[in-house]
Amino acid sequence: MALPTTSAQQRALTLLELQRIKQWHLAHKDTRPLEYQVWDAVLTLWIMGWVGWLPAFALEVPLAYPFCVLGMATPQLYVRWRARAHDRCRLRCDWLEPAR
Repeated sequence: MALPTTSAQQRALTLLELQRIKQWHLAHKDTRPLEYQVWDAVLTLWIMGWVGWLPAFALEVPLAYPFCVLGMATPQLYVRWRARAHDRCRLRCDWLEPAR
C-alpha cells in the first residue's frame, strides 16, 4: 500500500482495503495471533467511534467527540504507523500491498 508522506496527500482507507487486510489476518491467524488480535482491536475501536458519535451528539457529551473521532481514525493511523515502521525496517508488515 503506497502511502504518501505528506498529510495533504494522504487518503483514507477504503472498505476493500480494510477487508483485504482483515482477510490476510484471518489467513495468518495461527502463525501471527497477536497481530490478528491487534487488528481486531483496531476494527473494534473503529466501529465504536462510528457507533458512538450519534449518542454522544444526541446526549450532548462533547468530551466524547474526540474519542469518537480517534476511534474512527484508528485503522488509518494504525496502517500508517505500520507502513512507516516497515519502511524503516523496524518491523515486518506482510499485509501491505505487494506493490510496495
